[in-house]
Amino acid sequence: MEITQKEVGVFDAKYRALTIGIILAVTTVAFEGLALVTIAPTLAQKLDGLHLFGWIFSAFLLAQILGTMIIGQRINKNGVFASFGISILIFVIGIVIAATSVNMIILIVGRVFQGFGAGAIITCVYYSITLGYPDKLRTKILAIFSGAYILPALIGPYIAGLISEYLSWRFVFWLVLPFIGLAVMLTLPTFRKFTVRKNAASKNSLKEGLALLLAIGTGMLLAGLGFITHWKGIVLSVAGLLIMILPLLKLLPEGTLSARRGLPATITSRGLFVACYNATESYVVLALTDVKKLPADLAGLIVAAGALSWSTAAWLQSKLDARDHGKGRKKRVTIGIGFMIIGVTAVLLAVGIPEGGIVFAVISQLFTGFGIGLAHPTTGAIALQYAKAGEEGEISASLQFTDAFSPGVSIGIGGAFIALSQSLNFGLLKGILLALSLQLLFVLLSFTISFRIKQAKASEGN
Repeated sequence: MEITQKEVGVFDAKYRALTIGIILAVTTVAFEGLALVTIAPTLAQKLDGLHLFGWIFSAFLLAQILGTMIIGQRINKNGVFASFGISILIFVIGIVIAATSVNMIILIVGRVFQGFGAGAIITCVYYSITLGYPDKLRTKILAIFSGAYILPALIGPYIAGLISEYLSWRFVFWLVLPFIGLAVMLTLPTFRKFTVRKNAASKNSLKEGLALLLAIGTGMLLAGLGFITHWKGIVLSVAGLLIMILPLLKLLPEGTLSARRGLPATITSRGLFVACYNATESYVVLALTDVKKLPADLAGLIVAAGALSWSTAAWLQSKLDARDHGKGRKKRVTIGIGFMIIGVTAVLLAVGIPEGGIVFAVISQLFTGFGIGLAHPTTGAIALQYAKAGEEGEISASLQFTDAFSPGVSIGIGGAFIALSQSLNFGLLKGILLALSLQLLFVLLSFTISFRIKQAKASEGN
């Protein structure tokens, strides 16, 4: 029996095409997302849309929520074959629109399609893992699934910077199409064999409408903040904020907005430090390329530094978790956020003082990446301790939703600061410093709320 188990693997002939296809799909989506961090300042300048910089990311992240929610609700009805095909098509349409865009508005439309497609693709991948692999192989493919993000994170930003610097930023978009095509050829034959699991109608179908309402409200808020000095901006912002309240109350665990002790505080703290990490990464690259005048490939090194530090800390926390059987999780979250505070403070110094540059920025990202590497997987583990039998999916969905929504809002508000700074003639640097200062505020708030995190006892979870 032991020999048979050793011979069965995710790369065996039966699973090989599906496994490679999944890896390619995830890696391509990850590369495209990370590459944009490096080239976003360049394309914003080229398309004369620096005032819309934040929307490059916010449009993607908000649409990603829609893609995840809508495909997640419809995949049981339509099947993974049709759902994956539609998801890929929408993603590719977004790539083509972005690659051929002649102004920032068209680019942002492309990013909406890309975000929707990316969220839908990852949802289909998770679903295919459930259908395509026996239980004993799922942990292996999920580990490979997570690992598929590492290589794009380490080399993607630098390669994207080189392409942008010596060829054109448009090639960064075109580059992903062959890999997506190969992923489709490898996965669709297997997806065609999967049978559709018919489920009874669920109240969760309401989440589609709530997600759409939230995206509209958030878009109104962020757009209004960009010209908040005008009465129209105030009206738009307030209206958007009011529209957002109901969806947030319904889509997040009860008590999240007030950071109630336990699971809600865990979700709130996580949302704040995830928002901080993503926005800090985006705006420090903008500062290095457009203020410090460093080439895009060198600026991409800070993204790689953060990713390397993140993966190192994630590996370390898994070892520590095994050693203390999860008893030190709450402490590791607080320590991780503490590292992030040091990193974000260093980022502000790197950007704000004349002597600051790429070395200082890389060091700061090492601290920030190490901090989130400790805190991110640990908050996930703490949250899942609260899941009763059959609720694991609901908790996981809350975590994924938070990871997409909070940075979308944070980056968007930072973009609004830059737009205001530009319109008031304060200069780009002051706008970036305001955006980064907001991230410091978020991570400090996350640190405070982390003391309200409470680990569930074994009996409360599974």
